[in-house]
Amino acid sequence: MRHALDTLYRMAGWLAAFCLVAILVLVALQVGARLLDWGLTSLGTGATGFAVPGLAEIGGFLLGASTFLALAETLAKNVHIRVDLLTTRLPERPRQILDGVVALIGAALAAFATYALAALAMKSLTYGDVSYGLVAVPLALPQGCLAAGLLVFTIALIDEAVLAFSGDDRISGGGESI
Repeated sequence: MRHALDTLYRMAGWLAAFCLVAILVLVALQVGARLLDWGLTSLGTGATGFAVPGLAEIGGFLLGASTFLALAETLAKNVHIRVDLLTTRLPERPRQILDGVVALIGAALAAFATYALAALAMKSLTYGDVSYGLVAVPLALPQGCLAAGLLVFTIALIDEAVLAFSGDDRISGGGESI
């Protein structure tokens, strides 16, 4: 089971990385086209006029997807910033129980947000909602990516709670503390 969960978190992390690379490629194309146009104009020839349509909007969708898809892997690898002013003063077992309770509360909130976003994505799919930009992106796509990222994050929070309640010290072993 541990291997399956780690694989799920890693796959979500890779999808998040893919979204960031897609943003990089789109922005690089746009910047490259502008530099080419500047160079052509400087030489006295006509500009190509190439532009990536809807770049800001598509980049925003990809950024949102990458953020939500990366949540589970960063939690599993203990690289989230944790405020542990109280927990560092507690003995080990009460600290683990508190970590587990907090993870369960987070899982409940994430599960509700997952449900709400999935319902919104289904509604957008049913009604055929599209974005208002130059490129009509079906809104169910970015909404579905956010819901998928939150679903994996919910699973990761439940996993963290189980680890905490079982006494696994993986939770407090890493991450940056404040």
